[in-house]
Amino acid sequence: MVHSEESGAQVGTSPADRIDTSVPHPARRYNYWLGGKDNFQADRESGDAIAAAFPTIRLAALENRGFLRRAVAYLTREAGIRQFLDIGTGIPTADNTHEVAQSIAPESRVVYVDNDPIVLAHARALLTSAPEGATAYIDADLRDVDTILGHPDLRRTIDLDQPVALMLVAILHFIHDRDDPYTIVDRLLDALPVGSYLVASHATDDYLPPQVAAAARESANAEGQHGTIILRSRDEFVRFLDRPGLSMIEPGITSVAHWRAEHEPQPRPTAAEAGIYAAVVRKD
Repeated sequence: MVHSEESGAQVGTSPADRIDTSVPHPARRYNYWLGGKDNFQADRESGDAIAAAFPTIRLAALENRGFLRRAVAYLTREAGIRQFLDIGTGIPTADNTHEVAQSIAPESRVVYVDNDPIVLAHARALLTSAPEGATAYIDADLRDVDTILGHPDLRRTIDLDQPVALMLVAILHFIHDRDDPYTIVDRLLDALPVGSYLVASHATDDYLPPQVAAAARESANAEGQHGTIILRSRDEFVRFLDRPGLSMIEPGITSVAHWRAEHEPQPRPTAAEAGIYAAVVRKD
């Protein structure tokens, strides 16, 4: 889900000690947009400020959630995937990855990764698995690839010799270019076997007026702060997916509102209203 680029973790501190209610956090801001109650004044003010510039942001958050649900259902039902690594979990809401997967295949196993202590508390309380399957939660930053892949909870829950669905849904746009998000994705995919999948969505400025898009990019690069959204073009999104050994799943790169959404309420929001690209690729 929509989460932070900053881990904020400090050696010797408990998760509760890391909660700073005066600073907006993407996971809590996303919760606010979805109508949740697990957010603070700073999150609501930040959410409202973004909504003032991007009036369809709440719609985009809902459509992104719908994409995740449909992608997990496709992978479980049609691709036979039974293992998921969901990085950027967010505060649990309806249709979490394990709920969708285990409603189809109860033996599905899911590892969630996020770095917000409030997410950690909710995950431990709410992300309970079906008896046949398993779920685990890792407190880590997306950029900490070695920590994630080497974590004992991941190794206990997921067999990295068997196909895994890597879920990077609305998380990559929190990684600045200076942190080389493309290499992060490559390293994660390199650790997964043939037959694995990557599910990704990313906010874009392609549908914004040129002057608004330029201002958004300048602001993000100048601030470089906790939770800044880095808008990228379609071509920049393609770079995450365009590597040898990956094949695109139909319908290819499209809006989160349109990816296999034939059975969703019609008419669908436009790509401009959603403002988020989505795709699923297979490692061959």
